[in-house]
Amino acid sequence: MALYAIGDLHLSFSSGKDMDVFGRNWANHEEKIRKNWNRLIGPEDTCVIMGDLSWAKKIDEMSEDLAYVLSLPGRKILLRGNHDMFWEANKTPALNRRFEGQLEFLQNNFYVYKSPVTGTEYALVGTKGYTYEGKDTIEHAEKLVKREYDRLKISYEAAAAAGYSRFLCFLHYPPTNIYQDDSLFTQLAEEYHTEQVIYAHCHGFMRFHDSYRGMHHHVRYSLASADCLNFRPMKVVD
Repeated sequence: MALYAIGDLHLSFSSGKDMDVFGRNWANHEEKIRKNWNRLIGPEDTCVIMGDLSWAKKIDEMSEDLAYVLSLPGRKILLRGNHDMFWEANKTPALNRRFEGQLEFLQNNFYVYKSPVTGTEYALVGTKGYTYEGKDTIEHAEKLVKREYDRLKISYEAAAAAGYSRFLCFLHYPPTNIYQDDSLFTQLAEEYHTEQVIYAHCHGFMRFHDSYRGMHHHVRYSLASADCLNFRPMKVVD
């Protein structure tokens, strides 16, 4: 048993959107992910899929994408990404009911992973996140950051209230802007003595260092976007 993470599957079996425009390495990326996933992840393992699961705009339009995910072995925990139009934040409980026993949706809640190696129980917390990328006003970006911070805090508070003190945090967006300024997300991670923050969203070599990677203020930061991982799920803990 182990815990893995990967973001940005960008499945398009239903929508037909071609990811090759983002680089030759995206050619046939679904099969690359499937092959690596099946080689690394078994039925007893867990993988957090960190947003941008599908290009479909509605849940009823992504049957093939869902079939692909459900065919992969292991427990799957899903996080919202900026392209996940099928997932409205207030519909998370409904999604969890609809896919009970198949998929788990992480938003305003938390999940638990227990390491079979050490026996340590980790609270898995997360939210989509947000950071200013020059596509909106700074004021609007700050509003979205605060909204996502509030959602992430709900996850932390719920886990802490349930008695958990070891935290792993998952974000879709990077936790900082490209200047790597500390943010509400990094502050919250430090406040709860989070062991790792794993994020996605950053595509292409030029963006792989947009935010923290490695240790910063006693928190380990990792980028787990699919292309950064060469479409191979990253082991988070054993």
